[in-house]
Amino acid sequence: MNNFKIKSIQTSDRDQITSILKKQWGSLNIITRNKIHQADRLPGYIAFLDGKIAGLITYSLEKDCEIITLDSLIHGKGISSTLLEKVKEIAKEKKRKRIWLITTNDNTVALRFYQKRGFVLSALYPNALVQSRKLKPEIPITGIDGIPLRDEIELEIKLT
Repeated sequence: MNNFKIKSIQTSDRDQITSILKKQWGSLNIITRNKIHQADRLPGYIAFLDGKIAGLITYSLEKDCEIITLDSLIHGKGISSTLLEKVKEIAKEKKRKRIWLITTNDNTVALRFYQKRGFVLSALYPNALVQSRKLKPEIPITGIDGIPLRDEIELEIKLT
């Protein structure tokens, strides 16, 4: 049994999530498909373990349901999977037809995670990070495991 609690992000949580987002993403601005998302202002859910934030997910319901950020600060406890399920619930409640997200070509952990949970690769945007760096210059040239950071990969799951 999971011994963490999940709650919706509230205004009172903004300082804590701002700190987490800056640490995890290098900025509060997240770029997906040439759009800037101010991640600390988005709806989402927080996972707490022993009174401390253990995970965070943010999303947008602007077009279908887009996951903007997902961070587990403690691995192997099912936190990310549970947060993802909460977003699925809200997407279904809001009558969205799919959940989608963008990751980068270097993020093999995310590619594995989402595919194991039913997401499929739905689009590849070669060299998309050239444009993204114009909006967010702090995006590094080299990503995880020394992989050149170039492409955006879209994953989606259809909702029934």
